[in-house]
Amino acid sequence: MNDETTSTASSTQNDNAARIARERRERWVSGRAARMLLCLSGVSFMIMLDSNIVAVSLPAIARNLNAAFSDIEWVISAYVLTFAALLMPAGALADRFGRRRMLILGLVTFTVASFLCGLAPSSLILNASRALQGVGAAVQLSAALAALGHAFRGASRAKAFAFWGTVIGVAVAVGPLVGGVITTALGWRWAFLVNVPVGVALIALAVTSVDESNDPDTQRLDVPGMILFGTGLFALVWALIDANADGWTSRPTIMKLATASLLFGLYVVAELVQQRPMVDFALFRKRTFLGSSFAMLGFASSAQVMMTYLPLYLQNNFALSPAMAGISMLPFALPLFFFPRIAAALATRISGRALLTTGLVIVMAGNLVTALMVNTHLQIEVVAIGMFVTGCGAGMLNGETAKVSMSVIPPERGGMASGISGTLRFVGLVTGITGLGTILTNGTQLHFVKAASAAGLTNIVDGSSTAMVSRIVAGDVAGLVAGMPENAHEKILDIARLSFASGFASVLLVATGIAAVAALLTLLLVSSKDTSPLPLHPAPTTKSPATFD
Repeated sequence: MNDETTSTASSTQNDNAARIARERRERWVSGRAARMLLCLSGVSFMIMLDSNIVAVSLPAIARNLNAAFSDIEWVISAYVLTFAALLMPAGALADRFGRRRMLILGLVTFTVASFLCGLAPSSLILNASRALQGVGAAVQLSAALAALGHAFRGASRAKAFAFWGTVIGVAVAVGPLVGGVITTALGWRWAFLVNVPVGVALIALAVTSVDESNDPDTQRLDVPGMILFGTGLFALVWALIDANADGWTSRPTIMKLATASLLFGLYVVAELVQQRPMVDFALFRKRTFLGSSFAMLGFASSAQVMMTYLPLYLQNNFALSPAMAGISMLPFALPLFFFPRIAAALATRISGRALLTTGLVIVMAGNLVTALMVNTHLQIEVVAIGMFVTGCGAGMLNGETAKVSMSVIPPERGGMASGISGTLRFVGLVTGITGLGTILTNGTQLHFVKAASAAGLTNIVDGSSTAMVSRIVAGDVAGLVAGMPENAHEKILDIARLSFASGFASVLLVATGIAAVAALLTLLLVSSKDTSPLPLHPAPTTKSPATFD
């Protein structure tokens, strides 16, 4: 009897020990997954925060470095060009050499480049450092999204992308405020130097928490595809950046667009003869992938683009300071923080097709409501209602677009998936900014010339309306009325405000149309079966991917 009691007690102790060990192992795995998600989301946070902070700091950079406006434009453009051109090739490199390895390389490059930007003694060195920063951003972002898609599956993937979208929402919400405070209190150099400690922390997290993964079937790099695509996208983005200044039908713009078309044509030919191309064109025969691509383009060019245009409207129409404009953006920005979590909860009940379509319809409605309020010159508190509606749709789409597009691509090709997703988002954003910028300028000029003529100010405006509208769109009120008779200042400023509002209303109506077309294509192409609701509690497997609760 004593032996039986001793045996039972010993068995109970062994069971307890095994249970404790199992619980510790599960806590360790869960904690490691959480740290991995924090690292991979933190990469996007740093990139987004950096973009917002730098945009606020541009006037201070120009004053300190005694730089011309064309030089300061390249603080943004140099970064944009290298970032855009390398997103897709960086995804292929991540698949070939390992996502963790390329993530660390990208983080190191971005952090070092940020340090060089912060110490730059001239605009030339600053712009060169910004180009290097764009290289690091492309490499780390592609690797981070690929690692995220590989590590998290099923319901855990929905939660992971919701967290990722929420983190981006935080960066969008606090970026202008943080940028204003840093630039005012510490100087513009800290807009770049703040990335150094953040980058070091993310490197440490990547080394200790991110698992290595790659595409086992990749034998060699698609070098011709990488070069042709990268240079083609470089030429396209360069053309779009300079088109408004040079003219859409000018010789430089046409030459750049022709070069981009030629390079993209050669790229398609090169990819068709590759055994393992950088982009598998068969993906675009998948209706769900094609539909999610249209959703990504529609989201970027109708909702995400408003992060650029809404602050301009708030400052021009209501004479707000940059800091107050940043605060006034909160009705748009705060939903970007909350709605990714709502989308994740809805993903257990409705399909990704329904989520994407609903998000685009909400963006469409928000832009339309905002356009009507802007066109009738209502107060900022009323306009904020439309901004809030658009922000809700954008928050729902922010992580869902990437999740749906990556869900139909094999995990081993996660680098390709993240490269395509990031490139589509970026191309939609740049195309939206440049195309809508043309509409904004033309709409503002049309109203300005008519209103000035009706007010009897033709003698002041005649021959200089283009230059004056350029100042209106840029928010340069002081430059607009410089040299004019003082008794005309108030009337000119009032016309300028109403003209910009008219042009911005046109922008919002076009964005409404873009969202509507994207919603229709998403509804028609994305499959409910491919994007079916995720189970709340997926069945356990013997070798499960990372989970995050």
